[in-house]
Amino acid sequence: MNPLIAALRELGGSGSINEIYERVIQDLRLSEDVLSVMHKQTNRTEVDYRLAWARTTLKKYGTVTNSSRGVWSLTKPDVTTVDPKNVLKTVIEKDKKDRQAKSETSTPPAGNDSEAPDEAQGWRTKLYHILTSIDPSSFERLIQRLLRESGFVQVEVTGTTGDGGIDGKGIARIHGFLSFAVIFQCKRYQGSVSASHIRDFRGAMQGRADKGLFITTGTFSREAVKEATRDGVPPIDLVDGDQLADKLKELSLGIQTTTIRLEKIESVTVDEAFFRKL
Repeated sequence: MNPLIAALRELGGSGSINEIYERVIQDLRLSEDVLSVMHKQTNRTEVDYRLAWARTTLKKYGTVTNSSRGVWSLTKPDVTTVDPKNVLKTVIEKDKKDRQAKSETSTPPAGNDSEAPDEAQGWRTKLYHILTSIDPSSFERLIQRLLRESGFVQVEVTGTTGDGGIDGKGIARIHGFLSFAVIFQCKRYQGSVSASHIRDFRGAMQGRADKGLFITTGTFSREAVKEATRDGVPPIDLVDGDQLADKLKELSLGIQTTTIRLEKIESVTVDEAFFRKL
């Protein structure tokens, strides 16, 4: 909790999730070995999971808040530290009162933290298990459909053995005027994609496309992110498991969202049959 608060203070009182993440690991000098440790029950790293938990807990406590655009900020600019034990005690008591007040419903505490690792995000875990269990060709067709729904044209799945991990290609159209060739790789992965994976992919795409797109059900190591945006080489955009889930939800591909107007509750349902029949 306190490293999160310190990071926000250093960032001027507010920051995106990625900016906070980078500042925390810089301040704590976390090694690549530590950053690659996966959380046992999700497809995210332990550090990422704990930071999400800290954000959610401190939000319930009233120390931080977040906007619909994913920017987190301190509610009181002068706050420097908190007592974690006191925070937990207060939040647990608050949650208990909320549950008692809504004993006839299963409504989770209100909030818009799409990263929160609580019961409201159970659909992400279910989706992850489905995506990592379906046939590889089905996953490739899902990504093909996802790209088409996102505005890509001439999307083809071309994955072949020994092709450097290239799974397909397409043309990205921007506002109907600009376009550029994209080569993509979609990797069902339960851990962190390493920098070597990114280098291999870039080597395979050299001279064949304007841009690379790497999509995974897992996460990307810090070194992989640096490699993808390294100066002087073709850029590669990265889409991790959480971003993939958000996009599938946004486009209603196998995921249905229902808003209960009375309580203003958003219910998200994963349609397993949609993925199984790909």
